[in-house]
Amino acid sequence: MSRRDNPYSRPDRFTREAKERGFPARSVFKLEAIDRKIGLFRKGQRVLDLGASPGSWSLYAAERIGPLGKLLAIDLAPLAKSAPGQVTFREGDALALETADLSLFAPYDVVLSDMAPSTTGTREADQAKSFELFARALDVAAALLRPGGKFVGKIFMGPEFPEAKKRVKALFESERAIRPEGTRESSFEIFVVGLGRRA
Repeated sequence: MSRRDNPYSRPDRFTREAKERGFPARSVFKLEAIDRKIGLFRKGQRVLDLGASPGSWSLYAAERIGPLGKLLAIDLAPLAKSAPGQVTFREGDALALETADLSLFAPYDVVLSDMAPSTTGTREADQAKSFELFARALDVAAALLRPGGKFVGKIFMGPEFPEAKKRVKALFESERAIRPEGTRESSFEIFVVGLGRRA
């Protein structure tokens, strides 16, 4: 695929607006749209952001939880911009880190995962790796979310999607699949949301 044919190589209106608002990536609008739909955040919450780099989700969540909130951001790569004081960044692989390493501000009110695999071009392999990342994020949420807490996890649509939804339904009072505004038309990612972590 040439650069001209690759939609990811060209800045669109979401990319431009993200830069204008001070966010490093257009992904902020996905989280913002989910937040509008389900009311993810409130002031003073504790949030875990898995797969945080380049940092748009962490920056948006930090704005919403305010200076009295706490957010732990985890990624293999550093954040692209300095974050406010309520954000703590730790470099690491969410698949390799022990759950205890992620518990700095636990119990959390919200666990976020925008983790995605380095794509290979083989759809089935990419979907399987995406499910592995999703399942890890859900395991972390199961261990570290407070009762009533919320979860948002990205997954590539594929054969494992029904299993992903089933696992979320088992842990939460309600489950929703959301493809938010800001998702590229060519993308096969979707976000599975869990509301009301069961006690």
